[in-house]
Amino acid sequence: MTNDLNLVAAGMVTAVGLDWLSTCAALRGRLDGFEETVFLGPKQVPLVGAPVHLPRPWQGEKRLIHLAAGAIHDLLSQAGAQSADAELVICLAEQDRPGAIHVDVNRLLRLLQEHTGFRPVSDAIVLREGRTAGGIALGHAQNIVQSTGRPVIILGVDSYLNARTITHYTAENRLLCDKVSDGFIPGEGAAAVLLSADGHGVRLSGVGLGQEPAALLNVDAEGYPNAPFRCDGMASAYRSALGAAGSSLDQTGLKMSDHIGESYWFNQSALAMQRVQRIRSPVQPIWGLGSLLGNVGASAMPALLGWALAAKQRGYAPPKPIIIETSRDDGHCAAVVLEAA
Repeated sequence: MTNDLNLVAAGMVTAVGLDWLSTCAALRGRLDGFEETVFLGPKQVPLVGAPVHLPRPWQGEKRLIHLAAGAIHDLLSQAGAQSADAELVICLAEQDRPGAIHVDVNRLLRLLQEHTGFRPVSDAIVLREGRTAGGIALGHAQNIVQSTGRPVIILGVDSYLNARTITHYTAENRLLCDKVSDGFIPGEGAAAVLLSADGHGVRLSGVGLGQEPAALLNVDAEGYPNAPFRCDGMASAYRSALGAAGSSLDQTGLKMSDHIGESYWFNQSALAMQRVQRIRSPVQPIWGLGSLLGNVGASAMPALLGWALAAKQRGYAPPKPIIIETSRDDGHCAAVVLEAA
């Protein structure tokens, strides 16, 4: 990715705040949004989740639309005239994810216009790619900015807090509870970021994608691994992002990740660092979104970008570049390098 794509504004609706500023303040203070939910675990004990407290108890598609509208409204209030004539890329849950809430994009766009007044200048790009959708969206944003000069809004919205999703992941022993210590906490939220060729925010200097052969559920019918876990996917994403940025891992000062809670994802990050870094450097802090908001799915990358923007603008992020990573259950990986514009 070239150096002409800048992150200039953000909007967020999460379990720890209903706007970008309050969410990032809570994340900076390491305040989580975890609480007991109405869903019951294996021992009929309430499961812990990270729900967003909306004004009304909307459910299903309507809930996601209101989450998205809140994030867009927040972004527009931050961006002002910079968001005029913006294109839109929408990041949603994977189509084949068990229990994923289907969002009718036409209805979403119509209600976004009703609630916020925003309408993209052309047809929105829709990516149903889950946690790595934001990384893919950045490639689309670069192409749009380079070809048209228009700014681009990337919107991510998702929720794991519905009965079908909870039932599936409970049966798979993947939700954190008394019975399962190596699991994730289901969450939800929406985040939006504005990217343009101009601005004094944060520059996106590199994006990389990869595919891990030894994905999370890399076992056969007898429970044996189908492929050795070498972290080829995330290592490839790191190399692509760092190569595009003209940087190396030892030159970064902070890592941000969607780490949703299971040990696989922490092992993946550690192994990727070992495979890619060749020069010794001080220990990098790691800021994990999942430890505060749970698994927020397709909103993960936009939320991490918004957090990075706040940290850079307010001076509590290290001065060196930031590397952000997200990954999906099927092994798809994304990495992004940010630095001060």
